Amino acid sequence: MADLEATASKDTTPSSQPMFRTEPSIHVELTYSHLDVLATMARVKSPKAGAIVLFVGTTRDSFQDLEVKHLAYESYAPLALNTLLSIARSIKTTHALTGIAIIHRLGTVPIGEESILIAVAAPHRQAAWRAGEEALEETKKRAEIWKLEEFVGAEGVWRANRDGCMGEKVEDASLGER
Repeated sequence: MADLEATASKDTTPSSQPMFRTEPSIHVELTYSHLDVLATMARVKSPKAGAIVLFVGTTRDSFQDLEVKHLAYESYAPLALNTLLSIARSIKTTHALTGIAIIHRLGTVPIGEESILIAVAAPHRQAAWRAGEEALEETKKRAEIWKLEEFVGAEGVWRANRDGCMGEKVEDASLGER
């Protein structure tokens, strides 16, 4: 198995350096910085690839008729990076990819800005399309990343980083509201 490179700044402020894991043809990253579409595509570019598919997830301005102020993402980074790496390895093998990159932003993400980039490269377009979709769905399903939806004039709601129903407050008499 390839050696893993990893970095995590000793500084714990949100402006810290990106945290990442990388192997040949695989890159996964969590960062508080703006996401770079061109740099992400360059990570997967290969003369063996006939197709590159790029997914860019952005913060939209509404959710279920509520005006969104912004989103904020938190993560348990060491575990999330390992999960993202596992997802990337599996998808790379399943779809015979020449490269895959999954980069997720943490912290506050304003309306219209990118929160996730997924780039996949494959010899043929069908494999790239399928792999990109699968990478997104598996990331949302499995990665230890949580989203706070902040609404204009309403209380924010924490939920798992998945599509679907709005999160619900958990009330426990011994803990109070969370």
